[in-house]
Amino acid sequence: MGEWSEFDPEHRAPNDGVYIEVGERSFHMGVNDPKKISLKKGERFPDTSNHNRKWKRLK
Repeated sequence: MGEWSEFDPEHRAPNDGVYIEVGERSFHMGVNDPKKISLKKGERFPDTSNHNRKWKRLK
């Protein structure tokens, strides 16, 4: 089984890292001025700028 790659605000971070807001369907949808956050494993994701966005880990 694989690990999720996009996360909703109510989810918890699976690993330490920097996460960025992405469009609903794809990383390439071009979100203007996306939020970037640094989370530790187990911390909750904050709300996104709008309800169609999700969080994705930067590599």
